[in-house]
Amino acid sequence: MILGIMQPYFFPYLGYFELIARSDQWIVFDVVQYNPKSWMNRNRILHPSEGWQYVSVPVAKAPRGTLICDIRVKDMEAAWNLVSGQLQHYKKRAPFFDQIIELVRDAFDGARSDRLADLSVSGLVATCSYIKIPLNWTLCSEMDLDLSYIDHPGQWALKIASQVGARKYINPPGGREIFNPLEWEKAGIELEFTEMPRFEYACPPYEFVEHLSILDVLMWNSPEKVKTFLNERRALDKSG
Repeated sequence: MILGIMQPYFFPYLGYFELIARSDQWIVFDVVQYNPKSWMNRNRILHPSEGWQYVSVPVAKAPRGTLICDIRVKDMEAAWNLVSGQLQHYKKRAPFFDQIIELVRDAFDGARSDRLADLSVSGLVATCSYIKIPLNWTLCSEMDLDLSYIDHPGQWALKIASQVGARKYINPPGGREIFNPLEWEKAGIELEFTEMPRFEYACPPYEFVEHLSILDVLMWNSPEKVKTFLNERRALDKSG
């Protein structure tokens, strides 16, 4: 079984979905401290004038040290209005605007609660359903795992992978420095860092900006095109 583990991000970039497409099991890592200056409650979309802007979900005030799983959206309907408002400049330009604004609405409507993690997961579910890639997900906070005695950040994934019976764990290249390959070798679990090729597309009259939210990708590209790209990446696992 190939395992992917990531914190719950708000409509993350395409590379996040590449990991999902290459994973047999996806664990939403929501049992560590919430970081307000991260991708957990915001992401990047095109700015109507130039460059990019953040699209954000306001969260309720919480004490420092609050776990991700305990963070709440301040007001779900107000958050939907804010996010959908920021997406309106795509309306007369992006060919898939109607489908994607509906996808975002489905994500807000489908959230199990006002917890930020539930909204993020609902966004993943809606997106994966739209591009037709499987998503076998579990919230880490709802699993019976022993995550005691963590000596360094790279051991979180190793502890989880060992307990769920993974044969392979995949991670973005940015986290390479926190892992000790010898620990994984000793545990008998293959450790792989992904390198996603550039996925560039036309977005007239704007200039292309790399690594924006999946919302931007899907505004300009058909779900079939995105799925084909992701499936080509997964094929590497089967041939390798």
